[in-house]
Amino acid sequence: MPKKKKTPKSKPIYQLKIILADIDPPIWRRVQVRENTTLKKLHLIIQAAMGWENDHMHQFEIDGVEYGEPVPGDMYYVEDEAKVTLKTVAPKSRKRFQYEYDFGDSWVHDIKVEKILPLDPEVKYPLLLEGERACPPEDVGGVWGYEEFLEAIGDPKHSEHDEYLEWVGEDFDPEVFDIEKINLWLKKIK
Repeated sequence: MPKKKKTPKSKPIYQLKIILADIDPPIWRRVQVRENTTLKKLHLIIQAAMGWENDHMHQFEIDGVEYGEPVPGDMYYVEDEAKVTLKTVAPKSRKRFQYEYDFGDSWVHDIKVEKILPLDPEVKYPLLLEGERACPPEDVGGVWGYEEFLEAIGDPKHSEHDEYLEWVGEDFDPEVFDIEKINLWLKKIK
């Protein structure tokens, strides 16, 4: 009797909810990624999904361990994010961990593994499913700077109104993000 050919096991998909901490109303994204996504690649996915420009340092904190890009000779040690997959650090749904972007502004993102799903061969991963609100502009000064920024652009009489609008662009709307544009960015991540 001929042996049956082994079919490759499809890699499960992780559905993650990413919430920018300490912002109200919340700024969040729901993405689906493959289980074998490295933390280095997840960093790029978060950058695209949130709308960041990847101009600053970052790190993940998972179960008390910090992961990032090791710098030879740096006194601050992190585990190499390129060597660790999502499945390794978050093997089950409901797992929570944090991602921090821009240590100066300190944008902390709370990440939850909502579900682990079967791969859909018709879908190109990573995929942004939904979310709310625009990402704050880079270098706005963290949570408190963003609150001041929103106050200024929302009040034409504010002393910094014109300056902030010139800096961010007249078309910035804190309530809107472009899911189609973000999914195009995500498709470019290898």
